Amino acid sequence: MVDFTFSLDGFISIFDYLGTIAFAITGASKAISHKADIFGIIVLATVVGVAGGITRDVIFGKFPIAFSDPIYVTLTVITGIVMFLLYSYLKKKMNIWLIVDAIGLGVFSIIGASVVFQILGLDFLPMLLGGMITAIGGGILRDVFVREIPIVFVKEVYAVASIIGIIIFYIILSVSDEIQFASIIGIVSTTGIRLLAMKYDWNLPRVRET
Repeated sequence: MVDFTFSLDGFISIFDYLGTIAFAITGASKAISHKADIFGIIVLATVVGVAGGITRDVIFGKFPIAFSDPIYVTLTVITGIVMFLLYSYLKKKMNIWLIVDAIGLGVFSIIGASVVFQILGLDFLPMLLGGMITAIGGGILRDVFVREIPIVFVKEVYAVASIIGIIIFYIILSVSDEIQFASIIGIVSTTGIRLLAMKYDWNLPRVRET
């Protein structure tokens, strides 16, 4: 097998930063919509940006990178401040937040699976669990904090998009060592499915009330 440790670390870091910013934006916008002050905005941006990754690392016996590398919390704090200052302008483009959330879902799904892949190797169930925790953990806490039912339980195809992207990522890695290619395809697949679900209002079956 080709040794790609250093290139993989760099690749994961770049997308991890982008995913952190993307989810921090959704956290900050949610806080603002619930009339939070700047402290609340920063807190929720940080929770959504790093909570999923912290939970994943703890479960798999890894010291949370968000605690050892200050850039993650720095990015979420800066994002929260920027959202506080510019929200009155940016709120006119609310569809952007849905797109940002979809991108964050795709990035964090594959980042989580990639981190577990580094720890345990090509093992499907741990990769699936790590990817989903990273992708939806912060969002669940975000919605709980503002007393809403987590979007992952009620809104369109969300967690399912994450699962499909991780499966595609796993399949490509099963037949190839091209981690970058597998990651890009996984991210695009998850994000694309989520965006299509929003556009066409795809939903999973629910119990019909009588």
